[in-house]
Amino acid sequence: MRDAVIIDAVRTPVGRGKPGGALAGVHPVDLHAHAIRSLVERTGIDPALVDDVIGGTVGQIGEQAGNNARWAALAAGLPESVPGVTVDRQCGSSQQAIHFAAQGVIAGAYDVVIASGVESMSTVPIGSSSAGRDASGPGVAARYPQGLVPQGISAELIARRWDLSRTRLDEFAAESHQRAAAAWADGRFDAEVAPLKAPAPDGSGSLVQVTRDQSIRPATTVEVLAGLRPAFRTDAWAARFPELDWRITAGNSSPVNDGSAAVLITDSETAARLGLRPRARLHSFAVVGDDPLLMLTGVIPATEKVLRRAGLSLADIDAFEVNEAFASVVLAWQAETGADLRRVNVNGGATAIGHPLGASGGRLMTTLLSVLEQTGGRYGLQTMCEGGGMANATIIERL
Repeated sequence: MRDAVIIDAVRTPVGRGKPGGALAGVHPVDLHAHAIRSLVERTGIDPALVDDVIGGTVGQIGEQAGNNARWAALAAGLPESVPGVTVDRQCGSSQQAIHFAAQGVIAGAYDVVIASGVESMSTVPIGSSSAGRDASGPGVAARYPQGLVPQGISAELIARRWDLSRTRLDEFAAESHQRAAAAWADGRFDAEVAPLKAPAPDGSGSLVQVTRDQSIRPATTVEVLAGLRPAFRTDAWAARFPELDWRITAGNSSPVNDGSAAVLITDSETAARLGLRPRARLHSFAVVGDDPLLMLTGVIPATEKVLRRAGLSLADIDAFEVNEAFASVVLAWQAETGADLRRVNVNGGATAIGHPLGASGGRLMTTLLSVLEQTGGRYGLQTMCEGGGMANATIIERL
C-alpha cells in the first residue's frame, strides 16, 4: 500500500489583514504564488512533475475568486500543464487540501502534489463571500429555528459551557504571544518562513522586505488584555443570551491576517526515485461535523476520531497544533481531552501569529513539522475548528 509523505513545507510571514498591513499591497494570487514558488525552489523538484495544486481559500470572491490555486500556480511559474483547484472547508481549507493531496497520493491518483492555501483579509475581508446574504438557505433555517450565530457568539457560549473565566482566557492569550515572540527570538521560525518583498504601506511605491509575523505583541500581559472590552456583545445578542457575561475580546481571539503556505506531498517510492528526503509521513486523517450553534467544538470529536484511526493515544502525541481561533476553543478542547498544554502550540498560536483563514491549515502544518524536529518528537497532531460546525484532524509522524 502506498503512503504519503511531506517533503517540505513553507509559509510566508503573516501580516495584519487590514489597510496598512505588511502584506496588504500584495495581490492574493501573488501571495499564494510566493509560497508555491518558494516550496519548489527549496525542494528542487521539477515543477513539471507536479500532478496538481490543491489550494484552500475561504473568501472566494473578488481578487480571490476564479480558482485562486490555478492562477497562483501560473504566477509561481509552474508549467501550464500543472492544474490547480481551490477548496473551501472554511478555516480548515488548506488542512483539507493536505488531506485531499495525501489521499490522492495514497490512492495512486497522484505522484507529486502541492497542497497550499492563501487568505488576504486586507483585500477580501471576512464575510465578503456572503456579504450579508443568506448563505445557508431556508432548509437550514427550518432545521435550526432558534437561529445560528456568528463565531464570536459561539466562542462566548463555549466559554460559558466550560466555565472558562475571562482571566483564564487572557492568560492563555498572553502566553501565546510570549511563546511566539520567544520562538522568533530563538530562531525557531527561521527555517519555515519565506520572506518576501511587498509594497511599502506608506504608499511610496517602494518595496520592503517582510520577514516576520506582524501581529505578535511581545509586551502583551494579562493586565493589558484585561482592559479590552468584549468584542461581540450587542444589545440584540445580550437579549437573546442573557446568561452570557461576555468574556471574548479582540485580545483572546485571533486577529485578521494575510498569508499563505504550501506543502509538497508525494509517496516514499517516488521520493526515493527523485532523490527527495521526506520530513514526515502523513499518518492518519479525520474530518467531523458537529453542532453548528456551538460551531467551534468539532476539534474535540475530531481528535478522538483521528487517534482511534491511528491506533494511538493522546500520550503518544509529542506536539499538538490546535488553531487558536479563540482561546476558549483550545481551552475547551484541553478540558475534554486532558492534553498537556505544554505540548500545545509550543511556538505560539493564532492568537499571536494570526489566522489568515485559507492559509492557516498549511501554516499550522509547517509549524508542527518545525516543532517535532526541534523537540525530537515522533508524532504530531493538528486540528482546526471550522465554520458551520466542522473540524479536521491530522496526525503526522516525523521521519
